[in-house]
Amino acid sequence: MKNPKFGLIGCGVMGEALLSRLLKQKFYQPSEILVSDPQQQRRDCLAQEYGVGVTTDNRLVVTNTTEVLLLAIKPQIFDHITSELAEWQGSSEIITKYLVISIMAGIPLQKLEIAFPKQSVVRVMPNTPAIAGAGMSAIAAGAQVKPENLELATRILQSVGLVQQVPENFMDAVTGLSGSGPGYVAILIESLTDGGVCAGLPRAIAYKLALQTVLGTATLLQESGMHPAELKDRITSPGGTTIAGIAELESGGFRSALMEAVMAATARSQELGN
Repeated sequence: MKNPKFGLIGCGVMGEALLSRLLKQKFYQPSEILVSDPQQQRRDCLAQEYGVGVTTDNRLVVTNTTEVLLLAIKPQIFDHITSELAEWQGSSEIITKYLVISIMAGIPLQKLEIAFPKQSVVRVMPNTPAIAGAGMSAIAAGAQVKPENLELATRILQSVGLVQQVPENFMDAVTGLSGSGPGYVAILIESLTDGGVCAGLPRAIAYKLALQTVLGTATLLQESGMHPAELKDRITSPGGTTIAGIAELESGGFRSALMEAVMAATARSQELGN
């Protein structure tokens, strides 16, 4: 294939989410994309499903990409990947200046810029609702990033949801909140469902009620601009059912447990970057 505009190293859940939506929105054509993945079955699936070029050779992707290189590998193997890249640092083989987008949790811009000294680098923390085009991505720009680079990165990330630019020192906290947050919300929905079952509802009905309640509440808050505390106050009548339920949540430490979850995930993100 001709030199790809968009190179992708690693194609797990988040990498495929971005890949599929970029293709669906015709941001890139299949012939303009090259994906590197170590698993033969995965490569075959991507080639068949999306018609993109596939390879096991990270070097091929790094040295031939012309516009955007997306790093969608696990942070735990970043050092292994950079050891592969070390021999190409400063290499004349990399003749095109392109944008590097990293979605690895915890890996700071400093490490990324050492691995890609000739390129503009942005660090991004997306989240799994990106699969449905309803994600939240925070983006931090590296030292060499120009406005046009940031605009391109933003447009790519908008293919899977909303985008918020932040200073890099916010990124671990972003990871703890919105990066890991879908897991917390999933447990909330599961727990509401179990509560409904405990109260006598059939599970299918309880799940439908719980899911739509969470979705509807988030939509209401987003569209109205109402503070969550205001909404809570509006629906807690004196001596009513909602305040009785909230009292149980408070006695069980629900609020503090969520806060501690965000802090624990933030701390783990910091560990991954060291």
